[in-house]
This record gives sequence, C-alpha cells and structure tokens, in this order.
Amino acid sequence: MDKSLSIFVAGHNGLVGSAMVRRLLALGYRRPLLRSRSELDLTNQAAVASFFDTEKPDVVLLAAAKVGGIEANNIQRADFIYQNLMIEANVIHAAHRAGVQRLVFLGSNCIYPKVSEQPVKEEYLLTGALEPTNEPYAIAKIAGVKLCESFNRQYGTRYLTAMPANMYGPGDNYDLATCHVLPALIRKVHEAKARGESEIVIWGTGKPRREFMYSDDLADACICLAGLHNESLDGLLAEPAGSLVNVGTGQDQTILSIAERVCEVVGFDGRIVNDLSKPDGTHQKLLDTTRLDRLGWKPVIDLNEGLKLTYDAFREADRSSERRRL
Repeated sequence: MDKSLSIFVAGHNGLVGSAMVRRLLALGYRRPLLRSRSELDLTNQAAVASFFDTEKPDVVLLAAAKVGGIEANNIQRADFIYQNLMIEANVIHAAHRAGVQRLVFLGSNCIYPKVSEQPVKEEYLLTGALEPTNEPYAIAKIAGVKLCESFNRQYGTRYLTAMPANMYGPGDNYDLATCHVLPALIRKVHEAKARGESEIVIWGTGKPRREFMYSDDLADACICLAGLHNESLDGLLAEPAGSLVNVGTGQDQTILSIAERVCEVVGFDGRIVNDLSKPDGTHQKLLDTTRLDRLGWKPVIDLNEGLKLTYDAFREADRSSERRRL
C-alpha cells in the first residue's frame, strides 16, 4: 500500500490494535488514524458516521471489540452480543458510505462449530452448533463476516475478515475475571512465584488443544491482507470461502503443555493442579491456513519467543504500576 494512505485502526489501544499501529509505523506508514474510546464511541452510529464523513480514511483495520475469556463470555452474554454487533455494523456501514474500498475485520475462531474436522477450513462456517459458553460473541462475529461478504456482493467493496488463532502479546488483559487463558496463566504463575506458593490451578482437564499466535504476527497478516494487489484480492474473493481468511501458525498444544511452558518462562517450579469443576470449552480448533499460505505470508515469532516477549512486557507493566502506586 501507498505509505501516505490514511489507515483507521479501530481499537488501537487493544492487544491487536496496538500491534497494528506498531507494525504500520515500523513499515513506514505515515498516517495511522487513531481514536480512543473516549474520543469516539464505536457503538454510537451517528458518531461513527460523522467521523467517517469528516476523516475519510482510505483503509480500515477493524480490531475494536468487546472480548474476554470463558467466564466473561458466559456471564456477560447480552453485553458481548450487543456491543460487538453495534461496533462492526456501525464501522462497516460507515466505511462503505465514505467510499472505503479496503477493510479488514478481525473475527474470532470461536465462530466455527464446536465439533469440527481438524484443521478447520473457512468453508466449515455455519455447518454445526457453536460452543455454548461463547455463543453470543460468536454470533456477533459471524454477523460481521456476513456484513463484509454482503457489502462486497452488493456494492463491490473488497472487505476481508481475518479469522485469527488465539492471540497473545504485549498489552494483553490480565484481569482474571475477564481475560483469556494465556494471560490468565501468566498472571497466575507470576503471582504464585512471587508469593512462594507450591502450585497453580488451571481450569478443566488441561486436555483441550489451542493454537496461539503472537499479536504482532497477526497485525502483520492483517496489513498484508489490506494491501493485496487487485489481482490477488479478486482471486481470493472469487473462491468459495470468499472474504474469510484464517490466520494461524498451523500448530497447537494442550492447555496443560502451555501452562508448563509459562511456568518455565516465569521460572516457577511448583505443580499444576486441575480444577475439574470448570469447563474445558471446545476440545480443539486448529485453523487451516492454506488460503493465507498461498499468498506467501507466514508468522515469524514462535511460541517460546512470543511467551518471553509477552512476559517481559507484563513484568515491565507490573513494575510501572507499582511505581505509580508509590
């Protein structure tokens, strides 16, 4: 893409949005367009429409969303479906009205059926029942996929949905009441070590398998998709899976093995205890990345390196928080 293009990163303070900004600046893009939640409420249709009418961005990277782990999704079901529906509907519709031709919407791998052949291909969408604990969030994200697809078919836009593996990285949410599994593990293990405890507790059996992708890799993939040459993009959109593109590493691990890796990175030598009263969630959701592979894109940060970078960022944020309290 032309480095002078105005690129609106919706949700730039979040895990993936902040990685998108870092990557854009590293690549030499000079005009990232940013608005915090206090400056622009993306659930407010009139405010979003006014923003697009005024700023007229060339490209949109839609990473804004209400997100959380199993417990948050299960308890705040109305909030998750409502807020995510409003955000994506307002932004995608306003982007079309403003003449934006390139948009990448960030989906979630929970949109795929709970029980599915592995690895999961894009065309498996809507072929089976969803995981009940995060069904409202998944339905909202499916609506976003269909919004992109429908605007493309009716109006000739070229909007894509990037369907990522589980994400982690600097700036993640570490609130145990709302965070995802990997940041929860990092915080639990870090605090157990600091308190001199002999064990940590993980949810469920530890047997479910998860695929994890470092946030900067995902950001790079989204920028790659937004900047596809017309011929490559036309070919992609003409395929049966259309605007939906899986983004992953092609490898997954059990939750137990992830917990063991986190313990190793943190330097905690206590034992891991399973809380069998807690749910496991979907057993496996490894993504088939054939479509993205054909475009020549590959992740560069493996899990071991990513965990070290993430834990370093977590410790620095923890130290900064401690200094502010003092």
